[in-house]
Amino acid sequence: MFNGLVDRVQGLVSMLWREVMKFGVVGAAAFVVDTGIFVWLMGGPMTGSEVKAKIVAGVVATFFSWGANRYWTFRHRRQANIARELVLFLVMNAIGLGIAAACVWVTKYMLHLTDTTSLFIAGSVVGLILGTIFRFFAYRFWVFTAELDEEPEFAHDHELLHHQEQGSAADLPAAGGRGA
Repeated sequence: MFNGLVDRVQGLVSMLWREVMKFGVVGAAAFVVDTGIFVWLMGGPMTGSEVKAKIVAGVVATFFSWGANRYWTFRHRRQANIARELVLFLVMNAIGLGIAAACVWVTKYMLHLTDTTSLFIAGSVVGLILGTIFRFFAYRFWVFTAELDEEPEFAHDHELLHHQEQGSAADLPAAGGRGA
């Protein structure tokens, strides 16, 4: 029983690691976009309106992220209905953005920390980390949902997850060319 669980976890990790790496690169670029706009707005046009500044920066970074994730990270999982995909993406990002904005709100109004460093850490570190964890799983399982089985490098990922029902890992075809 324990070996079956370990094999299932290894299968899940194998299936997700490629997407996690690409998602991380897109996330890093979106972080630069989000942070740059947030800091600029806090020190300029939206001084005193840090929560609104975080929301504006998050919206810009969201559209950047959607394009990068759609055409690179999850390019083989794009939905045929682009409008539905975009709406789902925006809803999931609104939740993620709400997480980051809530972190800024708590820091400013509950903890009474109003310095730029505290607000930056709240919104662009803590809030972004929590929002990113939520976003990855939301994108992977609700937004970009097309199956990958027709792609050779992904062909046996689902079998790895369900091999316990189909036989042992030794019965699976070799995953040629894929990393561990």
